[in-house]
Amino acid sequence: MWRTVEPEFKYVGNMHGNEVLGRELLLQLSEFLCEEYRRGNERITRLIHDTRIHIMPSMNPDGYEVAAKQGPDSNGYLTGRNNANGVDLNRNFPDLNTLMYYSREIRGPNHHIPLPDNWKSQVEPETLAVIQWISSYNFVLSANLHGGAVVANYPYDKSQDQRFRSHRRTVNTPTPDDKLFQKLAKTYSYAHSWMHRGWNCGDYFADGITNGASWYSLSKGMQDFNYLYTNCFEITLELSCNKFPPEEDLERQWMANREALVAFIEEVHQGIKGMVSDENNNGIAGAVISVQGISHDITSGDMGDYFRLLLPGTYTVTASAEGYQPLTVTTTVGPAAPSLVHFQLKQEVVRKPAERKASGTRMSNKALQKKVVPRATRRGTQR
Repeated sequence: MWRTVEPEFKYVGNMHGNEVLGRELLLQLSEFLCEEYRRGNERITRLIHDTRIHIMPSMNPDGYEVAAKQGPDSNGYLTGRNNANGVDLNRNFPDLNTLMYYSREIRGPNHHIPLPDNWKSQVEPETLAVIQWISSYNFVLSANLHGGAVVANYPYDKSQDQRFRSHRRTVNTPTPDDKLFQKLAKTYSYAHSWMHRGWNCGDYFADGITNGASWYSLSKGMQDFNYLYTNCFEITLELSCNKFPPEEDLERQWMANREALVAFIEEVHQGIKGMVSDENNNGIAGAVISVQGISHDITSGDMGDYFRLLLPGTYTVTASAEGYQPLTVTTTVGPAAPSLVHFQLKQEVVRKPAERKASGTRMSNKALQKKVVPRATRRGTQR
């Protein structure tokens, strides 16, 4: 029997302590989901039954306390932005972009890029906790909520050429999943009351969305880290011109964002999903799911479950795991719900060369064993 496959989704708010609207919206969203579930709202009930929803209202509670003491009237633009150690948490994740750009040149891995050996000594306690959290769940889709602008920002945040002398370079830096990320960002912007109009806070963003590096290049951010280190596709939501809006504005902001917050969670249910198992129906963890034409792979979770977000279309998909024969299928993804695609892999057969009858020194059994090489290595497709 195949298990029910439920994707993991997360919202993270208040990464910058003085950007408080996301915190308040996520607290209200939590209450809204519970109340609507109790009322029997069919849409919310289905969403809760089919999705594992994680909500972190505040990633930076220390910074929030500093900002809240001043309040919205006298709050400085940067007061409370950083954590208690004075560190900007959205500049504190390991820089995997630089490793990725180098890896791309040498056709190295294009996903789950290894962390530097000394990374734990270079991050703040909040950053460490979040990395451990996102490593513990097979998150599929995410958004982190900010303030100071009104736009849905998608990866990459960091351009390959970060700076030119003292000037920032703004270069569109797309991921291999660029069209998908644009669709995810538009889902939020067009469900929002005014984000999609483009003109907000003195800036213009067509459709209310932007590639991060095209806006400004940002190093060591959480958004890119999710995409390069985990299976999670994350975007950044800038939700208000005022980083610390007054209490009387919260209801208006909630009504502007409520539908968008729910609609974005629903986007986790697109593409393909399923189980990767062996011939005895045991789940295979860490199996690589590759989509032809998209140079970014994802992997199966601890139980063998996988989720690959994709736009509607027909795709050639390969599942591979060390010690197993790869399996390739062609599947069509529709606009309404994810396609269920299971992979049952057969173990690779290790053949021994025939022994010679001629006399002489015999090789050991160990030397005769055929080396088992993962599919990606064997075909030279590690990117």
